[in-house]
Amino acid sequence: MSRFVHFAMAAIVAAGSLFSTSTISMAADYIVQQPGPISLCADQRFLKKIVHRFNYQVRHVPNLPDVGITDFYDIHENRYLPRAYRQPIARLYCGAKVSLTDGNMRDIWYLIEGNMGFAGIGDNVEFCVSGFDRWFVYDGRCRVLR
Repeated sequence: MSRFVHFAMAAIVAAGSLFSTSTISMAADYIVQQPGPISLCADQRFLKKIVHRFNYQVRHVPNLPDVGITDFYDIHENRYLPRAYRQPIARLYCGAKVSLTDGNMRDIWYLIEGNMGFAGIGDNVEFCVSGFDRWFVYDGRCRVLR
C-alpha cells in the first residue's frame, strides 16, 4: 500500500507543479508590443535584390553613372492587386526614396509579383529608379510601376 501512496503523492505533486509553473512563467514573461504588420515592401529580401540588380544595371547599361544604392527611405505601398480568376498573379506596387553613393536622392518604384520567380518558385521584383530607365522599359518617369 505504501507504493500506491507514494505513486499517488508523486502524481499530485507533479500535477500541482504543472499548474503552478505555468502560472508563474506566464506572469514573468516579458511581452513586447510590435507595431502593426510590416508590408512586404520593406522586406529585406526584396530590397537586397533591388540593390544587387541596380548595381548590375549601372555597370552594364551604357552612359549611366557608376553609383549604388546605399539606403531606402519612406517606403510605402501604393496598391495591391490580389490573385484572382482573371488575374492569376498577385502584385504589390511599392514606392520609396533611395540614397545613392553620389549623395543624391532619387525616387524608386517597384513591383513585387507573387510566385513569379525562376520556374514559378519564389517572388519576383521589378524596379525603376527615376532617371535610370535609359531605354524607357517602364515608360517615361517609371510610369508603369507607379
